[in-house]
Amino acid sequence: MGSAATSLGGMTWTDLVSPIVVVPVGSCEQHGPHLPLHTDTLIATELAGDLVARRNDCVLAPPITITASGEHQGFPGTLSIGTDVMANVIVEIARSADWASGIVFVNGHGGNCAAMDRAADVFRHESREVLIWWPHLPDGDPHAGHTETSLMLALAPDQVRFDAAARGPIPSMADLMRHGVRGLSENGVLGDPSQANADDGLVIFRRLADHLAAATNEWIG
Repeated sequence: MGSAATSLGGMTWTDLVSPIVVVPVGSCEQHGPHLPLHTDTLIATELAGDLVARRNDCVLAPPITITASGEHQGFPGTLSIGTDVMANVIVEIARSADWASGIVFVNGHGGNCAAMDRAADVFRHESREVLIWWPHLPDGDPHAGHTETSLMLALAPDQVRFDAAARGPIPSMADLMRHGVRGLSENGVLGDPSQANADDGLVIFRRLADHLAAATNEWIG
């Protein structure tokens, strides 16, 4: 994670000379009986912090912690602002950062994709310097399974209740959109966390961090 010297919240306005602002985008939603509600936020913040640590032109913004999580409705703890509001939040944050040379949104929650796509249309229309990035793991499972559990074991093992981990189904995207997570998985898991481990988590994290860094380099270049 970015140090205090590169975290926006710890700076004064006179410290800032047209940086790139890196904004982690997470969620507050159920992640099965074994992972905390802020799993997406923690992973996105760690990835954003890694990017800031690699570059001398970036600052780390506070994370967006409550986003579009309607597909997890029915599970205690889940909070959501919906797709429409989420899209507006992303747009207004970018508009407010005209003092920056650019803004990178590091999205850790798949449920934000529709909102991010809407915001991206606005950014193209307004010719804004914005990169929206989220993890691409074609071999990963959807939610609270091996992928996210391994990442959390690598990043925050004290927050994983591994003895409570249990597998769940891996539905089609059509079924997920139609029924929501609650209608498909009693425990909220979409995947199998039973073989998750910190070593796999570290490999996954480095893979994602390298992808984010490469995407940022290409965007800037």
